[in-house]
Amino acid sequence: MPAPLVEVRRGPIVESLHRGHLIAVNGSGQTITALGAPETVTYVRSSGKPFQAIPLIASGAADRFGFTTQEIAIACGSHSGEPAHVETASSMLRKIGLDESALKCGVHVPFSAEAARELARNQKPPSVLQNNCSGKHAGMLALAIQLGVPSETYDEWTNPVQQEIGKAVSQFSNVSQGNIVIGIDGCGAPVFGIPVKAMALMYARLVSPPADFDFGLRNACTRIVNAMIEFPEMIGGTTDRLDTELIRAGRGRLISKIGAEGVYTVGVLPCEEWPSGLGLALKIEDGDDQRARPPAVIEALLQLGVLANQDLKTISGYAPTPITNRRGERVGEARAAFTLEIRRLDRN
Repeated sequence: MPAPLVEVRRGPIVESLHRGHLIAVNGSGQTITALGAPETVTYVRSSGKPFQAIPLIASGAADRFGFTTQEIAIACGSHSGEPAHVETASSMLRKIGLDESALKCGVHVPFSAEAARELARNQKPPSVLQNNCSGKHAGMLALAIQLGVPSETYDEWTNPVQQEIGKAVSQFSNVSQGNIVIGIDGCGAPVFGIPVKAMALMYARLVSPPADFDFGLRNACTRIVNAMIEFPEMIGGTTDRLDTELIRAGRGRLISKIGAEGVYTVGVLPCEEWPSGLGLALKIEDGDDQRARPPAVIEALLQLGVLANQDLKTISGYAPTPITNRRGERVGEARAAFTLEIRRLDRN
């Protein structure tokens, strides 16, 4: 059964509860803490983007086309569609000899409120480059060219591009390819259904790759983690993006990535407290992305000792989530409602 993760209070009354599943595993895949039913299978959604970028680097495509660290970061991100994001994705396309017409991620209003207002002021429609997944799709196109396979169908599950990505997801999650549930994501690319626990393992292995991973795979992990830490604004945006702000607050200690429908994932780099690193994954059962997810992930990181009170200044607006009335007055809040039982196996 899902566990209560976040309670919504209005005055003295708990008005609503958000339930879900949460788990942290160490670099060996051992469970450090868990709530709910982390064996629940759900789609990894955009939390899978760093792993969709693994073959881009491991295949040699990123080096062949001279992709910068910033471009690697945007391939892992769900960006806000700001001018810097558009230019970075455009740069990737120029390097591989294609233009935005090759992208098959579709069009949506940019996540950035300022970018959306600018479009409205100028009465312009959004560009495909402002799609939050344009960097990911540019990376997939680069991989198609590197593999010598049709770029026109790079987004189809039968294309070798997606098969290579599926292999990476399987290797990091320890779920066989035949047991991964394949769906279609909002951007049209395949999306992977795996247990929440497997998502945590993926992030633990990303920040602390196993010794039996070959050099190319371990190198890809290092470059992706470094890119996410160095360019957190490419993972989300310059403002109002939780994953960006968490990476900044971690100051080199963690990477984080949102996924749609209440999914969130974090990789904690090896440290004194967690020598083999940590992977954290949670799923808000009702899919809430706004009021429930931020306080849940921040509280989990606090209880695990990954974040301390002095790290909370830049993310104080995310937890607890304020509840306001129509006059803008704060009348309640959504706050974490759990206590973790933590096993410190790395110290045994």
